[in-house]
Amino acid sequence: MQQLIDELKTYIEPEKAFFFPQFFKAFPGGYGEGDLFWGIRVPPLRKLAKKQQQLTLNELIPLITSKIHEQRLLALFILRLQFEKAEEDAKEKIIAFYLKYLDGVNNWDLVDSSAHYLLGTWLLDKNDKQIWALANSGNLWFQRIAVMSSFAFIRAGRFQLTLQLAEHLLHHPHDLMHKANGWMLREIGKRDFSVEMQFLDKFYTQMPRTMLRYAIEKFPQQLRLDYLKGRR
Repeated sequence: MQQLIDELKTYIEPEKAFFFPQFFKAFPGGYGEGDLFWGIRVPPLRKLAKKQQQLTLNELIPLITSKIHEQRLLALFILRLQFEKAEEDAKEKIIAFYLKYLDGVNNWDLVDSSAHYLLGTWLLDKNDKQIWALANSGNLWFQRIAVMSSFAFIRAGRFQLTLQLAEHLLHHPHDLMHKANGWMLREIGKRDFSVEMQFLDKFYTQMPRTMLRYAIEKFPQQLRLDYLKGRR
């Protein structure tokens, strides 16, 4: 593991180490408060994940529990690679590991890089009880994991879970949830515009402005303006 950490350190960029805490709101009062960054970009992490994908789950514990953001992200990239190639019993162990250490998935990039690739994909042929438990947890990151996990369902042409989550979390107080919900609605619209329109026509007057803007980002200009100005 020390050899891996030493190699990881070779990718540190001091200017990124300064920038990332601001970008990911790791300052006091920010949603990422307390997180620590070395300043390593995503491409080197992906490269290193491919190189180290043979690590066992036990060997990944120091990474997924690390105080360093990039170490946790590296662990998630490795889990994704392992999950893609694993048999069913191994996939189950990976998901159990992911859920056990979910507290380390505590910023939007960590969530978005793992939730639908792992938990969402795993639950496609199972019940969605775990997703709803996360949605009802009151924890911002767990709730974003729930919404982002539904992306796997969207990709499979199944929209109901996302629509139910979007309605359930419609009045969530945090902007990051507004963005996630709007993004997933937009993804539904890419696949079936009428389904997204039906949801928007029912809820757009109640939706947080950010959620609406994300949902209609790719709409024709006039239609987008109609929604924004309440003319639907």
